[in-house]
Amino acid sequence: MRIDILTLFPEMFKGAFDESMIKIAREKGLVNINIHNLRKWTDDRHRTADDKPYGGGPGMVMKVGPVDKSLAELREKGIKGVVPTAVLLTPQGKQFDQPIAKALSSRGHIIFICGHYEGYDERIRSLVDMEISIGDYILTCGEIPAMVLCDAVIRLIPGVLGDSECLVDESFENGILEYPQYTRPAEYKDMRVPDVLLGGDPKRIREWQRTQALVRTRQRRSDLLDRNSDKEELRA
Repeated sequence: MRIDILTLFPEMFKGAFDESMIKIAREKGLVNINIHNLRKWTDDRHRTADDKPYGGGPGMVMKVGPVDKSLAELREKGIKGVVPTAVLLTPQGKQFDQPIAKALSSRGHIIFICGHYEGYDERIRSLVDMEISIGDYILTCGEIPAMVLCDAVIRLIPGVLGDSECLVDESFENGILEYPQYTRPAEYKDMRVPDVLLGGDPKRIREWQRTQALVRTRQRRSDLLDRNSDKEELRA
């Protein structure tokens, strides 16, 4: 997979992509991440990527020209035979979730556009394939959401995680939260690991995990059960 990120603050990505799973994925050649400074595609000596909004109002608005030119170049120089998916990171986009992460993980080439300032020139929206938000709150920039999406998507690429089974039982993967997890010691300050997990019976353990996952979801995120009520396994 190839990921291109268009940003006004490329330095923000240095640490995030040089550690842990993303670093391993890059070293394995499973993902090629390229960070681009949008100012490269500006056409004035001050490298201006934003301007005051027509009609007045606070803040500055990202200009359409640099985004249009950058997308055109990246699409032309992308992977042969692969149509890039351009994603605009914006609080007005569709809220990001695991199904979207799965869909993006199957794309060969993704271009993330990081917003800043007060917002985008509305014409930028006509240049992209998707608009995505990571939640109903305000951030100062789109760089952090881009990191979130990269992490969520890259870990789903086959070969990135050592144990592919760890993807199966994670929260949101099956429409519910993950069951409680424990490790050694078996008892700590009067808090004991459930006996079923110490008994070594795989069938009983799986039944317990399934029950606990449903209980936890009902207690903490009942909306997930409502949203996935058509799935027979969640009605058990």
